[in-house]
Amino acid sequence: MKKTNFFIIVTALFLLGGFLAACSSDTTTNNDDESQTANENGPLPSDGDMRFEETVTLDIPVYDRAFEGWNVTDNFYTRWIQEEFGETHNVDVNFVPIARANEVTDYQQLLAAGNAPDIIFHYDMPQALAYYGAGVMQPLDLDEIAEYAPTYWENLSETIEQYGVVDGENIFFFAERPDITNFVTIIRKDWVEQVGMKVEDLTTLEKVNELAMKWNEAGLGKLGGGLTANVYNYNYAFRDWPIEPEYRALYSDLMVADFTTEDTERWLRNLSYQYHNGLIDQEFYLRMDGNQIKTEFVAGRTGTYGEYISSNTDIFEATLQNNPEAEFAVIPPHAPEGRVPQGRADWPFGLIMGINEAATDEERIAVWLYLEWMSQTDNLFFLQNGVEGENYTLDDNGFPVANSDFNGESALAMNNNKDYWALVTEAPYFGTDELTREAMKNFWSPPGYEYIVEDLFRYQDETKEYSTSDALFTVVIESQNEYQADLNALFQELYLKVVLGPEDKFDEEYEAAKQQYLDAGYQEILDEKQAAIDAGNYNYIE
Repeated sequence: MKKTNFFIIVTALFLLGGFLAACSSDTTTNNDDESQTANENGPLPSDGDMRFEETVTLDIPVYDRAFEGWNVTDNFYTRWIQEEFGETHNVDVNFVPIARANEVTDYQQLLAAGNAPDIIFHYDMPQALAYYGAGVMQPLDLDEIAEYAPTYWENLSETIEQYGVVDGENIFFFAERPDITNFVTIIRKDWVEQVGMKVEDLTTLEKVNELAMKWNEAGLGKLGGGLTANVYNYNYAFRDWPIEPEYRALYSDLMVADFTTEDTERWLRNLSYQYHNGLIDQEFYLRMDGNQIKTEFVAGRTGTYGEYISSNTDIFEATLQNNPEAEFAVIPPHAPEGRVPQGRADWPFGLIMGINEAATDEERIAVWLYLEWMSQTDNLFFLQNGVEGENYTLDDNGFPVANSDFNGESALAMNNNKDYWALVTEAPYFGTDELTREAMKNFWSPPGYEYIVEDLFRYQDETKEYSTSDALFTVVIESQNEYQADLNALFQELYLKVVLGPEDKFDEEYEAAKQQYLDAGYQEILDEKQAAIDAGNYNYIE
């Protein structure tokens, strides 16, 4: 995920290069041998019981978010999956941990060692295309998906057919994405009121800066934030509105930073102003993951923090332990005066997935059977909510209400086990948007903080018209794959040099930094993107 936020962009990321491409060429040879051996070992499952005659090992990736006390590969739910799905189909389900903060590096190492899972996934299309360009994904037979995963295919067929084609081949399959999200930026309401302001008045960047100045003068704390790296949506609210589709296709890119437009210049000027006036965490550049940023908020050193909220979110409880007087609110969407709070709308799908080029026929079909099993309402509901009477109860509308005090064997991982069921959907869905929102108040609201989710929904509605999706290129941007790793590192160096440097040197430093960035490969990326745009090789989602 990916919201308009001027301060918080986290997660370490490296791009696959020629090294990975070389590794993938080795796996191509291995795949042929493995497929022949597998086919000789036994037939594929029949239309009857869909059970393999000989055991198939299915390697499923799962994000490891380093939740304390949680074993992502061996827990109540992984054992339940093995019992309910694995034993039924004669599949040994093996969960492969992928560090959320270093997922591309993890995949790179696993692919190089020949140990990558059968599914290769990512949330962002540029990186998914990079995997494809490295030759580590095999083409898909859509009829095969429909045969072995009819429910999943019915739910996702239009999405797969529309967005899963690259260079004329069917490559990607997807998880659903209901039009709802749970990312929220929290602000210390008590701090706001302590300096004589109101949360509802924070509708412009100038008002937020005014608030932060008063916090600083009162010795309360700073605006929160971390190092901007690897997910680049920082300048959306600084853009002109409306935004032209081709302009957005050229410069909106989560994987390679737009560093040369006036939009970025405005963002940098504001960040420089905030830093030099003590409005933001003065060591923001040292906060390189969400836990480090969270620690500052919990300790009472910063007054804003963004995360994906869920019923078992601990941010409020943890903060109150250190600051019993703390009160919380959702910060309103805001933008510089005269602009609108633009944001990046999610693509109409969740996880973007491909089948590992080295996967055998049996392993690939086991993936479809697994997605089909997880697409069944009862199985998905259990993974999302746990055991009735322990993890949750049902309210009068039949919606699950989480038991926040439950910590037994079936306790869910943070974010309600999402990293297991995100293969089929990005969020629970209850038939209609209205019913889904009503249910999500329970699903996402820590007890006593239902108003947070209500305000989250209200602000999403208010800014929906200003949220647009990035373009989806239908060809690989080769120069992006070539230069991304170097540009990511260079961006961090250059933007910090401009922001942390003397304010009176801003123009000079920024002009030099822009040219250095263009010369390092960004100009080639822009040229290749423009050629793809001119050729119509992209989808723009209105």
